Amino acid sequence: MTRRGRIVVWTGGVLGVLVLGTAGVGAWVYQHLDGNIHGVDIGIDGARPVNLSPGSKNILVVGSDSRAGANAKYGRGLTTMQSDTLMLVHIAANRKWATALSFPRDSWVQIPACTRGNGSQSSPHHFKINEAFSIGGDSGDIRKAAACTIKTVEKNTGLRIDHFTSVDFQGFKGMVNALGGIEVCPKHAIHDKKAHLDLEAGCQTVRDEKALGYVRTRYSVGDGSDLGRIGRQQEFMKALGAKAQEKLTSPGELYDFLNSATQSISTDKGLDGLKPLYDLAATFKDIPSDRLTFVTVPNYYREADVPTDKANVIWQYPQASQLFSDIAHDRELGAAGKKKLAEAAKNPVTAHSVQVRVLNGTGIPGRAASAADQLRKLGFTVVATGNAPATDKTTLTYPAALKAQSAVLSGRLDGIKATERADATPGAVTLTIGPDFPAGSR
Repeated sequence: MTRRGRIVVWTGGVLGVLVLGTAGVGAWVYQHLDGNIHGVDIGIDGARPVNLSPGSKNILVVGSDSRAGANAKYGRGLTTMQSDTLMLVHIAANRKWATALSFPRDSWVQIPACTRGNGSQSSPHHFKINEAFSIGGDSGDIRKAAACTIKTVEKNTGLRIDHFTSVDFQGFKGMVNALGGIEVCPKHAIHDKKAHLDLEAGCQTVRDEKALGYVRTRYSVGDGSDLGRIGRQQEFMKALGAKAQEKLTSPGELYDFLNSATQSISTDKGLDGLKPLYDLAATFKDIPSDRLTFVTVPNYYREADVPTDKANVIWQYPQASQLFSDIAHDRELGAAGKKKLAEAAKNPVTAHSVQVRVLNGTGIPGRAASAADQLRKLGFTVVATGNAPATDKTTLTYPAALKAQSAVLSGRLDGIKATERADATPGAVTLTIGPDFPAGSR
């Protein structure tokens, strides 16, 4: 269900299972496939965002590359659970549109404190977003892996996650194989040892290890980024969905496909079983293709803010926070909104380009210096620190010429809005620290 294709597959596939009942074996088949699905109780501690649009649903989808069992060939040295793909599917309350939001696995975000497998708590810190799955899953417990991932996404987006599902390597291969493979058309030959892939240029049908390698390959294609891989995964899953609709017409083929799919899926208790998954998938059947929008969180390479970091991306603000707000309030992005994000991505306002004055309005010595250090770690350029008259609330002010820069900083600080001031210091935005700071920086 990581792309529209898989959602369509669930709709047609589960209906097919119900049809099998007329042959006298349907009940057993249904119970077997239903029993394959691994449903778990996911306990999430601490404060959580509220759902601001009752009736809408946010489903967090993880492509899991756990290295246990048959998956060990992809990296035996890894002792924790791994996440290879992370996305959020938002279903509108009116069920007339949906948005699939991908999170690059190299996104540099705040990882909140999470419960590890041994019951201890990790410390809050910044790192790649996919580390959350590994922290919670350091002992192979999908419940804690899911909980830490949900906490991390909620912390950095402000979105309430309603459901969780994950799909692992082996199930993906089984689904592709049941369809007889999927055609791909790489423009250049791909030779990637890490992805176990040797593929010549040109159109060809891939299955089994080659299919998995194609969606996992990264360093040997294009610029080697996770962003390019997301695009390949999207196209592959669209092709998988189209072929499934065309090919899954016989009971045998349908059973093989669904058996692989259901064996590889773990969900929260709310989606545990064929019926709730079917009910979920059925909500998509009337959504027109032009109202199902695929988008990646706006981002740029973190090297622009921190020259020594050549391995991660940072989310682009205020575009990212506006996108999260639109989803939270059930506002459709659509083609126009996606085009606007693409235009903004051409010339992002980086954190490093934002000059900040930090003033201490708490009366407690050292608060400005502490806040300045926090902002520098996020990549901002702190030009001055000092004291200000006592204030009850953190404020952010800016001169008219720096509206875009102020929006970048306010997007990274929870609950702090920027205000234009005619008497603001030219050339810099001014952050005056109150007792409520830090309100939570991203």
